[in-house]
Amino acid sequence: MSDSKSSFHPALAVSNIRNHVPITLEMENMQYTTWAKLFKIHARSHKVIDHIIPPTKGKEKIPQIEEEKELWSTLEATVLQWIYATISHDLLHTILEPDTTAMEAWNRLRDIFQDNKHSRAVTLEYDFTHTDMIDFSNVFAYCQHLKSLSDQLKNFGFPVDNNRLVLQLVSGLTEPYNGVATLIRQSDPLPQFYQARSMLTLEEAGLAKKAAQNSSSAMIACDSDDSPDVSDYPSSNCNNGGKRSQNRNNNEGKIVATMVVVAAERAALVVGVRLEATIAAVVDSSKPISKL
Repeated sequence: MSDSKSSFHPALAVSNIRNHVPITLEMENMQYTTWAKLFKIHARSHKVIDHIIPPTKGKEKIPQIEEEKELWSTLEATVLQWIYATISHDLLHTILEPDTTAMEAWNRLRDIFQDNKHSRAVTLEYDFTHTDMIDFSNVFAYCQHLKSLSDQLKNFGFPVDNNRLVLQLVSGLTEPYNGVATLIRQSDPLPQFYQARSMLTLEEAGLAKKAAQNSSSAMIACDSDDSPDVSDYPSSNCNNGGKRSQNRNNNEGKIVATMVVVAAERAALVVGVRLEATIAAVVDSSKPISKL
């Protein structure tokens, strides 16, 4: 029970229980053991553990005076609020009953998650051995799922040691990770799970970088194949001087060519006139002379 001599109880200073118990207990995640450990640590550090765990025989403290009874009632409601605030809505509706004490709510949750633990362990074991990386978006999500399954098996009394966890980790990898998978398998002793996860994360980053480089090279090659001949376009700005000189030479050449054509036409015209005169003279000379 709380210390009635204290003017302010430490449990009443907690403004947000989620800062101390960051897990939301749900039926699906099966993290009851982790949630319960965190909750008990928090309750003990704030001197309200007796509200969920019965004290050992001979250490019970029954409120005597009205002030102690009122403080006990306040702390009871506080702990019950902590429980309700750290479980899912489905669980809340399952255990919520009128005039429930914190200890009763605590025990109901324990019964929900610890009943049929062998059946739950069989399901978890199957999921653990059939988890493959291909079903996840990245290395982190894959590793996190495996670690969660191993933690849940441990919570049900079927712990998974590090070697088995690491071997299961590498056995579910996809083909691009064959190299690092072989390296991990051949390590003696096997690395810790967190070390193996770091190796896979680095490998993932390297594969992503390589894929990006290949994609960039492919785009450059495609652009090069589709681009027209550079001779059809003016030179770059750095060659503007040369371009102006070339344009000037081209213009001069066109002018000269035009002058040649005009001269040729004039020459042809002169020749034509002379030819017509010659023909006319010949015709005139061939006419007979009329008699007078």
